[in-house]
Amino acid sequence: MRNSSFLSGIRPLRLDTVAAIIGLFLALAMLPLRLLASQIYIKTVPIVLGLACGLYLLSLYAQNDNPAMPTLSRPALMALPTLVLFGLSALVALSFVQGERTLAFFVLSGVVGTLLIAQIVFSEDETFNTGLVLLQLVLFAFVFRFTALYATPGYIGIDIWTHMDLAGAILEERSLSAISHDKHYGSPLYHLLVASSALVFDVPLRAALYLTVGVVMPLSILLVYATANLLISPRWSALAAGLFAMASYVSMWGMHLIPTSMGLVFFLGVLYALIRVMRIEYTIRDFTLLLVLSLAVILTHQVSTFIMLVVLVTAFLAQLVFMIGPFGLDRLDTNTFRTKKPVNLIGLVVFNFGLTIFVWSLTPYRQDSFLGTVLSYFTQTIEESAGFLNIASGAGSEDSASEVAAPTLLDQVVPYVDSLGFLLLLGLTFAGCLYVVHRKRAEQSVFTLLLASAFMLVFVMGLPMFGIRNFIPTRWFAFLYAPMAILGAIAIRVFIRDLDPRLAVVTVLLVVLVYPGAMAFAAETNTENPIFDQQHEQLAYDESELTAVSSIGEMTGSPSGSEIRPDQQLHTDHPYFTVFGRTGAYPSSSYVTIPEDGVAEHDYTVYRTSQTESVVYFVEDERAQLKSVDRAQICRPTQATVYDNGDVNFCTPSPVSN
Repeated sequence: MRNSSFLSGIRPLRLDTVAAIIGLFLALAMLPLRLLASQIYIKTVPIVLGLACGLYLLSLYAQNDNPAMPTLSRPALMALPTLVLFGLSALVALSFVQGERTLAFFVLSGVVGTLLIAQIVFSEDETFNTGLVLLQLVLFAFVFRFTALYATPGYIGIDIWTHMDLAGAILEERSLSAISHDKHYGSPLYHLLVASSALVFDVPLRAALYLTVGVVMPLSILLVYATANLLISPRWSALAAGLFAMASYVSMWGMHLIPTSMGLVFFLGVLYALIRVMRIEYTIRDFTLLLVLSLAVILTHQVSTFIMLVVLVTAFLAQLVFMIGPFGLDRLDTNTFRTKKPVNLIGLVVFNFGLTIFVWSLTPYRQDSFLGTVLSYFTQTIEESAGFLNIASGAGSEDSASEVAAPTLLDQVVPYVDSLGFLLLLGLTFAGCLYVVHRKRAEQSVFTLLLASAFMLVFVMGLPMFGIRNFIPTRWFAFLYAPMAILGAIAIRVFIRDLDPRLAVVTVLLVVLVYPGAMAFAAETNTENPIFDQQHEQLAYDESELTAVSSIGEMTGSPSGSEIRPDQQLHTDHPYFTVFGRTGAYPSSSYVTIPEDGVAEHDYTVYRTSQTESVVYFVEDERAQLKSVDRAQICRPTQATVYDNGDVNFCTPSPVSN
């Protein structure tokens, strides 16, 4: 009888079932790769893929007498928004009192994020208040980002110093020709916005940046909600917006406000407009909006443009799948997704590719056009350094300065903490992809999200495994999080509806309790004051360090690179030396090289106390090493200290020694 009951419950194999089974075998096949390389994703992604496929198969064949999952009571749901508002107020107070975002801030932000996600997943559609939840999500995004901007005297990040210099040049000359020598001349929308805002509002560039790009970034999460709401109900669309709002790289580009940030906003607009024309009986106005937004991306940021082109190509491939592939329109389940003929996107794809090639061909970059330089670098990489498991250092790698000495337990744990939030969302994305490939649920819009996630993951994790990092994979994560968040919300909805209630509760609780805190603790969300300050460098500076940059520039007259002999180059740690070069205080600046005897031999060096109190990058054994040093290793006794503000020393050749 038991065998008969079991056999009667077996369903015929479907495309989603086959895909899940293939995923399980693929996960098993990838497990041995951990013996060949220590990269964090090689170790973890097979496990995540296997778990996602296993849970999805369990949801398919679960036989539940009582499929309902426990929900919060109405009084509890009414109390949670109040607790969230108290928590946000406490976050603001903490940043004011402590003068920076500390460990307590990030712990509390994780708790507030958990309360927010709990309101969504543990409520019912009838009791869910969409407007109230979205308001809390936007407030959370504002508080999490602007407390960092408030507590940081200058800017957060490295590239932003260059972009503010370019915006300042435009403002000073009142002309775009001020940056005609730079690659951003072909994509100036960000710099024009900041410069014009400073002029219109009559505020400094920093305030203009925060009032424009800084304000728009937290609001952009509503575009994720709007996109998801074209596919799923408001409740799960709000969950997608929440998963996106708390994502590490999304938070980082809300604080490190560069063209990537603005490109992300326009990209989200493109994604919304793209899904919209696939889901409604669109008019010429809807397609015009898509065209204008894609043009805005091209005029804002080159990497964002390439990412957008990848997504447009995936949308076109999704069109082909439903025109000539195995998914007939008569098989679509109108109870899940509205039936609609595939939208013809060939004209849009050709137009954007053509315009991009035209703009990049006219954009100056390193004595050549941007297009020519990029193709040259890519060809060089393929010929010289590409190879299987030739993993370059970067995000997700465990390589660090601790390789010289035996790594501590914390050194081994930190990479997993940094990647935990992404891995959770990746697992949900895998499950969401399996759900939408079912023939009754498949359509062009969701297949675009599926293929976009797959293609972007190739650029983020696949190509770096072969030593190809020309596409700057760390810039892709925030864009990738948009389709991942939507597919992840779909997966949670499926688990709650179809999994055994006990297993569903465990799975959902894992996401609710871990995801917000994991994203808050990821290195990208706390670059201005790293939680793990012995494993990550700080990408922001205090008042004394910024004062030293301007003072040293005044002392030396900010000589141009052509006026400086090689022996007069200024040397200090990374990232500090980048501020000297990018602000023009001392354009010829570079890493300090620490030889085997442990003492720098450069004539002109800059020491700051952060080099001893935390970790920064130096060159040792011809490679960048993350470590801390003593002052005597940077400023030798034989040098003269010509500037000292208590935190920063500028050391030059001593007149006595000469």
